[in-house]
Amino acid sequence: MNAYRFALLLLLTSASCTVAAATELADEYDCLVEARTTAEIRSPIEGLIEQVHVRRGDFVRKGQVIVTLESGPERAALALARSKATMKGPLEASASRLDFAVKKEQRANELYKQKFVSAGALDEARTQRELAESELKEARENQKLNELEMQRAEEVVKLRTIRSPFNGIVVERYLSSGEFATANVKNPILKLAEVDPLHVEVILPASIYGRIKVGTRAKVAPEAPGGEYTATVVLVDRVIDAASGTFGVRLELPNGNQQIPAGAKCRVKFPK
Repeated sequence: MNAYRFALLLLLTSASCTVAAATELADEYDCLVEARTTAEIRSPIEGLIEQVHVRRGDFVRKGQVIVTLESGPERAALALARSKATMKGPLEASASRLDFAVKKEQRANELYKQKFVSAGALDEARTQRELAESELKEARENQKLNELEMQRAEEVVKLRTIRSPFNGIVVERYLSSGEFATANVKNPILKLAEVDPLHVEVILPASIYGRIKVGTRAKVAPEAPGGEYTATVVLVDRVIDAASGTFGVRLELPNGNQQIPAGAKCRVKFPK
């Protein structure tokens, strides 16, 4: 039995047996509101933190920059790679030499037909054209390599900019500007929680297995901030815990205004 199931079972058994029996008959049960997702944000590479852009309690959007690492050398390398990738001089020069060599070969061919030049002169013009074609091919390949190098440099810089993986709330901030970030799993920078929608977890007795189905709507009443909200069943366990005679159900609770806090105890009422 995992810790979460055990905690919910404690909630279910905290009341007297009489109240528990009445609760089962009323289709109303203890539950717990949880964040849909939690994530500890770490750096993919080692580096000095330039700035942590958010604080505990801040709302963040998916893709928002939340941490930047110092990246002076990497940005300089990117600027150099971009300059090489956008240089057209060598490619244009090779194209001009090929154009000249083609025209020279054409003239040599006409003169050869009129017997004004030897076959050797025509062969020389043809060889110069072939060399010019090879040079142009090499220039194009170098241009492609420069573009790939620029893309690699861009990816290196991106690794030093950490973005939020989802819309959520900053739960904890572990490191600040000037501290050293590592890729070690034990050293997160931030902890985020996705709180829209929320998950509502409830443990139900095996006696009602089959009555609650995916898509069933229920009323959830959290301790904070109070009130009653509609949630939808999105998961019903297909295995009953033999030791406790219970199974788990998960509901999804919209929380667009972040009014309902994750971690709140609640009561859920299923339709009869």
